[in-house]
Amino acid sequence: ARKKLILPKDGEQVPRPKSKSSTLQPSSLLPEDKEVKNQVNRSDNSSPAGNRLAADNLSQTAVKSKTFSREDVAALKARLQKIQEQGKTTPLPAPTPRPSSAELKATLARARELGARAQQRKEEKLAQKAKSAEEETGQENKESENVPAYQRYHTLAQDVPPGLSLPYKYKVLAEMFRSMDTIVGMLFNRSETVTFAKVKQGVQDMMHKRFEENHVGQIKTVYPSAYTFRQERNVPTFSATAKKSSYQLTMEPVIEENSGLRPQLSASRLLERRHLFHQNLVNVVKQHHKVFLASMNPPLSVPDDKLTRWHPRFNVDEVPDIPASELPQPPQTDKLTTAQEVLDKARSMMTPKMEKALANMALKTAETANAQEEQESTPKTPKGPPDTPNALKGVSQSLLERIRAKEAQKIQAAMTRNPAQEERLVTMSRLGELARILRNVFVAEKKPALTMEVACSRMIASYRSALSTGEMEKHLRLLAELSPEWLTIHPIRKDFYLKLDKRVDLNMVLEKLNQRTREEERN
Repeated sequence: ARKKLILPKDGEQVPRPKSKSSTLQPSSLLPEDKEVKNQVNRSDNSSPAGNRLAADNLSQTAVKSKTFSREDVAALKARLQKIQEQGKTTPLPAPTPRPSSAELKATLARARELGARAQQRKEEKLAQKAKSAEEETGQENKESENVPAYQRYHTLAQDVPPGLSLPYKYKVLAEMFRSMDTIVGMLFNRSETVTFAKVKQGVQDMMHKRFEENHVGQIKTVYPSAYTFRQERNVPTFSATAKKSSYQLTMEPVIEENSGLRPQLSASRLLERRHLFHQNLVNVVKQHHKVFLASMNPPLSVPDDKLTRWHPRFNVDEVPDIPASELPQPPQTDKLTTAQEVLDKARSMMTPKMEKALANMALKTAETANAQEEQESTPKTPKGPPDTPNALKGVSQSLLERIRAKEAQKIQAAMTRNPAQEERLVTMSRLGELARILRNVFVAEKKPALTMEVACSRMIASYRSALSTGEMEKHLRLLAELSPEWLTIHPIRKDFYLKLDKRVDLNMVLEKLNQRTREEERN
């Protein structure tokens, strides 16, 4: 809106309007005031608010002039001086220099090296933690014995080689020891006095065979440290047939126990003692087998630790019985008399006819006893190979010796052969017939390749013996291993394919298989 211009009347003074910041006329301003005004304008122009203020001032000065008082000028000077001091004390940030490419590469390499070191330290810490955890776990397992039984007693399950079979009477004795040890363990764990009468009844009930003191003596011969035998009396029998005051044969198992507690005959100890008894029986048979090998022509010598089966001509069932050890006998409590008194008393009770009959009986008994002693003095060992028959008398002795030496070498290799190697030889003996069947299967199918599953099913249906799919696959893999130029196996995706080269002669393949089998047998 436009403002009215009111002119003053004559004699009246026009009042000057006062603003917040009075301005001086340009003519009345001092030079130093001009400098202050210019500095204020420059400081105000450094900010947006100052710019606006400068614009307003310019617009106002364009309309009318402004005036400042002395106090305002002094305040502005003080303000300006303060701003200048703050600008001097505040340091300006220095411009960062731009690094070169070499410095950047060195920094990057340093960072990678530090990262690798940190990763290595982290892995070492993790490995150390895992190792300490395993050690703590091992110590806890040792302390608490939380290891599974099939791991703790794995050694007890390792039996002797399957080819070292025992005679039937030795097997019966081993079963008697097992039954006897079971009953003795039950009575011993209940803190009862173990007598032969109790053990005899229990063993006979378990085996349905007679069990006498002679068998206990044989057990003592095989395993002398198994029991401690004594003759004791005043043992409660709880039967009307045996008197309490009479002597009885008692037995106590020998158990090594380091702790102060009373030892127990646990199941693991029973199994360990049974295994040891069986091993002792095998050692007894090995001694007889060694005597048999020494009596052969030419003599053979096989270490006991490498023996896996008996000689084919060694008759195991002809091994002599185990002699019975002497057991403690009850002390003689009868009245002592001289031999002459006993004879006189006996003669007085017999008639002349009875004396003559007893004399004849004594002579026969003496002859029988002498014959038995002669038989016992010559040990019963299996007979060696027979002498040269009459049909071979025309053959040279050197040729016979070479043949016998070769046969002895072959038998010795068979006696010391590993069970895994024996199984491999059995598998190789079937490969000739299986190779013929496999070729016929490929000819009938009219395909260059067959899957393992199809080939195994066709082979099982055509083979004379019953084999499982896994066993047939094992035979085919061995056949491909021994004759790779004829049969190959190709794994494709999740299946295995058999590829047969029909251009290869089958007779050459069979001859090669037979040669490899002979080499395996010699080795």
